[in-house]
Amino acid sequence: MAVCKGCENEVDKLVSVKVAGRAKKLCEDCADRAREEAEIAESSESVVQGMMGFKGRR
Repeated sequence: MAVCKGCENEVDKLVSVKVAGRAKKLCEDCADRAREEAEIAESSESVVQGMMGFKGRR
């Protein structure tokens, strides 16, 4: 059995997901959660940059 790096549970199948530029092997639930967290972080970062008037790359 494979072990999820996120929840440390044994699962049948792992999914490879990029989190903060690194690939992690997570179960389906943890992979969905990681994707959602990445989307939220990206959108909140763009809002803050917009408020601060940042006009650089990203």
